[in-house]
Amino acid sequence: MTTANTAGAGTTPAPAGADGQVEEVVPARHPGRWIGAVVVVVVLAAFGYKLVTLPTINYPTITHYLFAKTILSGVATTLELAILSQVIGTALGGLLAVMRLSSNPVLSAVSWLYIWFFRGTPLTVQILFWFNGMLYILPRTITLGVFGLDVYTGFTRDILTLFVAAVLALALNEAAYMAEIVRAGILSVDHGQTEAAQALGMRAGTTMRRIVLPQAMRVVIPPTGNEFISMLKNTSLVVVIGQVELLGRAAGIYSSSGAVFELLTTASLWYLAMTSVAYVGQYYLERRFARGSVRNLPPTPLQRLRTLTGGAP
Repeated sequence: MTTANTAGAGTTPAPAGADGQVEEVVPARHPGRWIGAVVVVVVLAAFGYKLVTLPTINYPTITHYLFAKTILSGVATTLELAILSQVIGTALGGLLAVMRLSSNPVLSAVSWLYIWFFRGTPLTVQILFWFNGMLYILPRTITLGVFGLDVYTGFTRDILTLFVAAVLALALNEAAYMAEIVRAGILSVDHGQTEAAQALGMRAGTTMRRIVLPQAMRVVIPPTGNEFISMLKNTSLVVVIGQVELLGRAAGIYSSSGAVFELLTTASLWYLAMTSVAYVGQYYLERRFARGSVRNLPPTPLQRLRTLTGGAP
């Protein structure tokens, strides 16, 4: 082993030996890592070059349709479907979670059966069922009345529109998954918290709202954010019943123009943009609900950027 009075540059000095000299520690080399990295870079570069130079791809078409009114209309419909379905699914999922944890065997059994059914059947089947299957169960016309007076009478097909069927299918399916997420969050809170609240005379509802749920949110928020990101992508499944959203708009354009790759790329870019915004929102929500549980909150992206540029954090 090579020895020197001082450690060389880039090495870690070790404690002095019996003869008073400092042993130089040479870091281990990993040539396999560098070879693997070079191979990956070469493959990616070759794939990128091939993709850019393909004569069959018209890239100006992507930029032309990226902010076209038809595509933007599809983006708006996708956001409406995702947000409305997620809000309804989260509210219903919270109710199902409380029912599942209830000491009432009927409520617990109903919640379990709901979760079992909607998690056990494909979402596409549920979408088709709500638009087509419900017409075989519901009457042809629906009458809404108050105190014996008919307020509204209309055809079931006029009420159960494409948009309504899509929201019902997405929301009811989401509720089954949110029920398990909320239940896991509630169970993560120490039972002693509930016992302490009961000892102070709090009612069960107040204890759940003011003691349990605020602490459970630290566990609930991360998977809920993932569910919303999945919801943004799952809205594309409603094309099976003819509901036109982002993918439906793109498909309508490329079916007549033949620019399949270009329009699918345009739709993918918008999906990436929406999910990226959701990622940022999830990060800040997690950071907010982490207050009180960690001593030092992780820096925000803006704070990290200021640190890298030499500014004040």
